[in-house]
Amino acid sequence: MGKLDGRVVLITGASRGQGEQEARLFAEEGAKVVVADVLDDQGEAVAKELGALYVHLDVSQESDWSSAVAAVEKTYGRIDGLVNNAGILRFNSLVDTPLDEFMQVVHVNQVGCFLGIKAAAPRIAAAGGGTVVNTASYTAMTGMAAVGTYAATKHAILGLTRVAAMELAHQNIRVNAMCPGAIDTAMSNPAQLDPHADATETSRALDELYSKLVPLGRIGRPEEVARLALFLTSDDSSYITGQPFVIDGGWLAGVSVI
Repeated sequence: MGKLDGRVVLITGASRGQGEQEARLFAEEGAKVVVADVLDDQGEAVAKELGALYVHLDVSQESDWSSAVAAVEKTYGRIDGLVNNAGILRFNSLVDTPLDEFMQVVHVNQVGCFLGIKAAAPRIAAAGGGTVVNTASYTAMTGMAAVGTYAATKHAILGLTRVAAMELAHQNIRVNAMCPGAIDTAMSNPAQLDPHADATETSRALDELYSKLVPLGRIGRPEEVARLALFLTSDDSSYITGQPFVIDGGWLAGVSVI
């Protein structure tokens, strides 16, 4: 038996990276996975491989959320879980950040998470309860220069997680947040988006970089984040709600001077 047998779980940003690995692992564990993304070709390919449902979903648009939830219920009749994985990152100093860039990140990362909870929670409650897993960040727990907009939205996601956990507990819905550090996805390793680049070599270079920053001596893998998402979605975490879970190789623990 799988840890998610019979459960219907919608995962945003599931066409690649962490979301894709979450979709693959959840399917292995028996879930009926809903792959949601704006990258339709990639998302449909992942869904076809997994025997899953694909839905086009711009997480910043409330109408897209309504359509996605309706499609899931039409296909499966219920929703038991949501993983708010979709997110974007922009590098800029705060004083050099244009307002439209700031708002773009807010709309995808922060508003997208809010709309996901708003759209899915009533349907999860109607199914008898379930889980919401929000993807925050290492930068939700501390500061980092040049990613102020991203950090601000990830701090906000922790606030949304705690409030949602309190408000939805009586409906048997648990809400938690993952706080990944540097993970080897297209967000931190753009070479993955270039068919002519050697992404493996870039990964090795990132490992070398993070060997100086992270106690475990390497960048994280999306499969490792997927295993945390599985824990928070399964009954293994049945008495946990409203909590941030840092998965960063020890980066947040402190700075080594030796």
